[in-house]
Amino acid sequence: MAKERAPSFPPRGRKPSSRMASSHPPTEGRGREGGAVSQPAPPPRPRHEAGPGARAVKPRPGLVLVGEFGRAHGVRGEVRLKSFTGEPQAIKDYAPLETADGARRFVLSHVRPAAGPAGDMLVARVVGVDSRDAAEALNRVGLYIPRERLARDLAEEEFLQADLIGLAVLAEDGTRLGTLVGLHDFGAGDIIEVRAVDSPVTAMVPFSKAAVPVVSVTQGHVVVADKDLFAPPEPRDPEDDDRDGRT
Repeated sequence: MAKERAPSFPPRGRKPSSRMASSHPPTEGRGREGGAVSQPAPPPRPRHEAGPGARAVKPRPGLVLVGEFGRAHGVRGEVRLKSFTGEPQAIKDYAPLETADGARRFVLSHVRPAAGPAGDMLVARVVGVDSRDAAEALNRVGLYIPRERLARDLAEEEFLQADLIGLAVLAEDGTRLGTLVGLHDFGAGDIIEVRAVDSPVTAMVPFSKAAVPVVSVTQGHVVVADKDLFAPPEPRDPEDDDRDGRT
């Protein structure tokens, strides 16, 4: 297998970059262009050190998030796993994976793609987890690796996902629109999720050079081209309904 990239998104508005050395997790960056789609959504939940009901844990300094366990799958201890590595199944190669506080470590003995369109969703078997109850206890556990295990030199326009989450999202005139709270790949291109200022409403924006012209991790912000990202839709003209044959 060719070189891999650190966990993040492929270069935006360009073809994915070449990957880094295979001992390091994949990076991803920005891809396709398109418009933003706003939708109401709750604020992102905090990462947890254990299953539902566990207290939120701030990751130890120097850790990078590479995945998160989901619900149990079946009755034999398998568990759903969302991978944040550029090659989703490569997450298995970065064992041991650890929790935010470093208290627990996990080795994945097998991973396979989960059913459905999300290419980053896997079904995993974890060493030492052999029952549905044990797998369910892992739900929402974040999986981390030390940053020093990543390649030290990222190519231009490559970013670690852990560095992008939490960045301020600005319009081109400097107005703050919200906060970058998620990165997704639903199969049609890379997308950033932006939560509005003082609101649970989020918008999905293609992670492309046209839609997100500026990414500055050092300055703590990204710039989006759509200044009306959270503007309410304009009321429909009744005459348009008449022309469409509607009443």
